[in-house]
Amino acid sequence: MVKYSISLLCLLLSFISLSQDKNEKLDRVLNLREKSKNFDYSLQERLNFAIQSSQLAEEIGNDSTILRSNRQLALLYFNTEQYDKYISTNKANAKIAEKLNDSNAIAIANDNLAVYFHSNQENDSAYYYYSKALKYYSNNRFASKGTILLNIADLQDTEKDYFGSEENAISALKIFENLPETEDNLDNLWILNNLIGIISLKLGNYDKSLEYHDKAEKVSSKMRNGFYNKIYSTNNKAFVYRKKENYSKAIELYSSLIEIKDQYDAYDPTFYPLVVDNLAYTKLVAGSKDYEEMERLFNEAYHISDTLDDATTKLQVSIDLSKFYFQQKKTDSSLKYADASYKIAKSISSNEILLDALKILSKLKKGEEGKKYLYEHIRLGDSLLLVERSVRNKYARIKYDTDNVEKANARMSQQLMWLLAISGALLVTLFLLYIIITQRAKNKELKFEKDQQKANEEIYNLMLSQQDKVDEARANEKKRISEELHDGILGRLFGTRLSLDSLNFSEGQDAIKNRATYIKELMTIENDIRKVSHDLNTDFVSGSGFMDIVSELIEKQTLAYQLESSFNYTDDINWESVPNKTKINIYRIIQESLQNIYKHANANAVKISIQLKNNVICLSITDDGDGFDVNKSKKGIGLKNINSRVNEVEGKAEFNSILKEGTEVSIIIPYKN
Repeated sequence: MVKYSISLLCLLLSFISLSQDKNEKLDRVLNLREKSKNFDYSLQERLNFAIQSSQLAEEIGNDSTILRSNRQLALLYFNTEQYDKYISTNKANAKIAEKLNDSNAIAIANDNLAVYFHSNQENDSAYYYYSKALKYYSNNRFASKGTILLNIADLQDTEKDYFGSEENAISALKIFENLPETEDNLDNLWILNNLIGIISLKLGNYDKSLEYHDKAEKVSSKMRNGFYNKIYSTNNKAFVYRKKENYSKAIELYSSLIEIKDQYDAYDPTFYPLVVDNLAYTKLVAGSKDYEEMERLFNEAYHISDTLDDATTKLQVSIDLSKFYFQQKKTDSSLKYADASYKIAKSISSNEILLDALKILSKLKKGEEGKKYLYEHIRLGDSLLLVERSVRNKYARIKYDTDNVEKANARMSQQLMWLLAISGALLVTLFLLYIIITQRAKNKELKFEKDQQKANEEIYNLMLSQQDKVDEARANEKKRISEELHDGILGRLFGTRLSLDSLNFSEGQDAIKNRATYIKELMTIENDIRKVSHDLNTDFVSGSGFMDIVSELIEKQTLAYQLESSFNYTDDINWESVPNKTKINIYRIIQESLQNIYKHANANAVKISIQLKNNVICLSITDDGDGFDVNKSKKGIGLKNINSRVNEVEGKAEFNSILKEGTEVSIIIPYKN
């Protein structure tokens, strides 16, 4: 019981120590994380703090702590343009969040990845991660959910999936319309209304397009910094009016934008040349005959775009100039700008304007060269149509695959739970088996100790029985000697004394002869007395009894163990005077040593010796077995038992062993005679 209490106390102290160490590390993690957010430090220093915070969180092993530290680390990887590490850290965060079943953290990690891929125009990957993030944003994260829907709609518009884009944009619009009118929310509202207006135009629904551009313009008027949003809405409305062939309204709106050039030119230099180009082109398609004015506007727009070296603006102006000269049948000028448009469109992959350029070139070029451009126009148109269809199917497939992945993850999570439950049950079963096996081993050990105690008692009783036999033999011997002295020697002495007395009165030769005879008789009696004295000094029964017991033990044990044996002992030890406790322990040491040799040594022969040197009993047990490493085996049960018995009789034990050569056990015990 005391042993268990000490073990429990040690375990408790160890747990307290570990808990304190963990708390100290957690404090350091939080401190490093706060330092990584402190702008008083340089960006590199903040990154180093974040790395240390994540590493220390890993040592603690708490997933929630790791997730929070890694989120800050990912942000700093992005700020230091270490994008590969930014991606890998966010992917790791997503896995940890899934393990924690933290839906908000899963959404944030996937959203971060989606935004990165979106900004790098890796649209498939961006759509995949946006779709994953969308599934995990809870209802209390309306703004985040709306932003993701907006980004997905933007991706779909880029890939010409207009119906899918419109659907997601309207869903996002409903979210932001129910949110407070903050600057960010208003900006998103403007983007969504503007996007739906653009999509409606592409789908040929002009009235709906104007409706949403009007809504976007109204939203911009509520914004603190909505001026630029407003002029873009005006430009977009003008474009829709031109498509509706309401040229006067379109010209009116474009002209209004030109009048306020000074208010926005510095902010977006490319906007003004596009407005000028649109105004000139609108007049052209409206049927204006003022070619000089239109040419002036086109040239102004081209000159500004060329100065800005902006390929997109220059492309738009070039194709419109080509159409302007084509309508006037100025072939060379039209061809010049058509060629320029063709090259720029190819370089920046602007397929819509490339189609316009190919169409004009096919009309301007004669013969086979013209046909070549026409065929290219047809091939490009067909491929774009095929791409539009495949894109719609592709996003539907990505969405389907994402749903399947989520279902698979859910199944895996359930399987993982079952696996953990089974593993837990298995661990409990193994623990119980360990306890049962350990308890059985303890029971065996207790039974062994009990049997050992019983054997000790039997040996003690045997020794007592032997002692009784010795005492009985001694008593019989004393009785024999007494009877021999009384009936034999004393009678003969008495007769000889009487005969000698009778010779006191006799003289002569016969008397001398008789005296010699009686003297000889006295010598015989003297020898008989000496023999009795010698027998008394040689207590053969008690002197040889213990060694007989030991000899019998060795003989029986070695026979059972199939060992060759030799037993040498001295007669100098008076075993009668040796305490029974010492004799029992010597007996048990020999017995246990023989058992150990049999079990572990793989020996063929054993030598046992008991000698008396310098008033010390020397017991030596030597075998020719495998030997063992004495230093590693000091805690073995056999050696511990022998040492315990030696200590009990105030002796000393020494173990000498050489691997593959054998072992010698040397024991010395004080001889108290």
